[in-house]
Amino acid sequence: MRPLKIYLETTLFNFYFDNDRGFAHGSTVALFKEIADGKYKAFTSSYVIDELNQAPAEKRSKMLGLLVKYNIAVLNYNDDAKALADIYVKEGIIPHKYRTDGLHIAIAAVNDIDMIISMNFQHIVKRKTKIAAGNINILNGYHAVEIFNPMEVVENEND
Repeated sequence: MRPLKIYLETTLFNFYFDNDRGFAHGSTVALFKEIADGKYKAFTSSYVIDELNQAPAEKRSKMLGLLVKYNIAVLNYNDDAKALADIYVKEGIIPHKYRTDGLHIAIAAVNDIDMIISMNFQHIVKRKTKIAAGNINILNGYHAVEIFNPMEVVENEND
């Protein structure tokens, strides 16, 4: 069986280094360990890289270093993803101001990624977004990408 393909949204790179996040930090680190163990094939996107590049230099360097350490593939900008994200905004699923959150969901959908893993509970990891974005994806010929936070997918966060 092939490993599941997962899309790592920007917040995970932050939570990996944020020891003050308790269980959320531990689950994020455990998820990266499961990636290293081959349970998942991890992807992120140019959109995430753009957001990481806005961090202070020391933290930015550490977060970008995770890409190499865990062999995370970077998906490039894509016109189909941009169009799909625009539909999420037009339909009121994602606020225009936070269109990049829609781009994360859309790039996962157009690249046939199985799951998005995120700690963004404001716009991504919420019931409304999961249902509505999934329906829009299906109506536009894509599959409904599953959306989770790391606590929902890691098996042994204490290992």
